[in-house]
Amino acid sequence: MEIQKHWFKDWFNSPYYHLLYSNRNTAEASVFIDKLLQYLRPPANATMLDVACGTGRHSGYLASKGYTVTGIDLSIRSINIAKKLENSHLSFFQHDMRLPFRVNYFDLVFNFFTSFGYFDTARENENALRTMKNALKPGGRLVLDYLNSPFIAANLVPNEVKEKGDVVFDIVREMNGGKFQKQINILDRARMQRAVFTENVSAFTLLDFEEMFARQGLQITEVFGDYHFNSYDEEHSPRLILVAEKQ
Repeated sequence: MEIQKHWFKDWFNSPYYHLLYSNRNTAEASVFIDKLLQYLRPPANATMLDVACGTGRHSGYLASKGYTVTGIDLSIRSINIAKKLENSHLSFFQHDMRLPFRVNYFDLVFNFFTSFGYFDTARENENALRTMKNALKPGGRLVLDYLNSPFIAANLVPNEVKEKGDVVFDIVREMNGGKFQKQINILDRARMQRAVFTENVSAFTLLDFEEMFARQGLQITEVFGDYHFNSYDEEHSPRLILVAEKQ
């Protein structure tokens, strides 16, 4: 499988990306965030950063609770959609998470739905994590929501076809070189055109994150295994949700 360099720039900016993942609905996100806020108990005036915010569904819901929320994302298409949600509590910026964004500013930083581990080099991933850490006030907390690599590897579906209206997605998955790779072959019957996109996500484990977080001065305080906040189990948990505090 040939993976395009900087695949995320093209794919996340494509209307086909939003169509394929349109099932990630606001109701599902709000249930998870309600449980998360119940656990975190942030003060009413807390400032929050949503890193790789996409079209802003998580950010918008957080802001509706009265918190001051900022969302950043590399995709200008996503940010333009998100900006329609802006209000006095909520703002969005196009920004590359590998570059610094405000320092010692936020009470909480969120990175939802495997929005990390995209990059070709360890340095780029470290830079992205450093951005999140530096954005936090001392004592601030990071929540990073990642796939659970051992579970995904054991349950990988090699081939899948999805139809969304006039668009057919033929999806091929494999694990290669410590990364989960996905090729999305698209047939758009309405436009009579084809397209191919790829995804390439590092198969980081809990140990990998423990080492990366330690290098950044982030102390892991809790690890959950799913959106219902059950304890993490390497073999059975679908997610790896890390809560860490800036030292």
